[in-house]
Amino acid sequence: MEITWFGHSCFRLTERNYATVVTDPFDHKAVGYDALKLKAEIVTISHDAPGHNNSDAVKGSTHVITGAGEFEIGEVFITAVQTAGSGKKGKDRVRNTLYVFDYDGITVAHLGDMQEIPPQSEVEALGTVNVLLIPVGGGSALNAAKAAEVVSLLEPNLVVPMHYSTPDTKLNLDSLNKFLKEMGLGKTESQPSLKVTRSSLPDETKVIVLDYQKG
Repeated sequence: MEITWFGHSCFRLTERNYATVVTDPFDHKAVGYDALKLKAEIVTISHDAPGHNNSDAVKGSTHVITGAGEFEIGEVFITAVQTAGSGKKGKDRVRNTLYVFDYDGITVAHLGDMQEIPPQSEVEALGTVNVLLIPVGGGSALNAAKAAEVVSLLEPNLVVPMHYSTPDTKLNLDSLNKFLKEMGLGKTESQPSLKVTRSSLPDETKVIVLDYQKG
């Protein structure tokens, strides 16, 4: 399968003979980056904010998922789990939905705007995570130190950071370097997309930095 990043929390997951997924499509006027011009059958939205909920930017979508549940669409199994999101406590608190996508046994977890380190019960509910798409830049989501802790809890094979400061974002977020330092890494070479097969999954957790593509 192939995972492509379009900036902020927006990824496209593609695999031949499977439905295509786009996560958290953004309104470029609010977030920066280029306007998205994507096609996919499935759109997932972690929470209702302009940086994450612009499903109109994705053409051809037949399923827009915005909350918890279990779904099977176009051979892709999707588990959606609600977590406490950002904002004030109580009824004003914004809820966040994280998603685990299972493509024939390769699992990809998108944590959305997760803000707090999840309890053990939530970690166990996710099962094995092969590829973790995780916010690392703070703001309304995990900062570098918390993100590194979540990585150690979930023990994925591959980690792809998202939701951090880049030259094209308008949002005030921390740099990627803070997270890389927390993970004990120096400067890491980036790549245009991530191709994943079962045989290519490393035994030890590895961080993959993606270049954001023009939507």
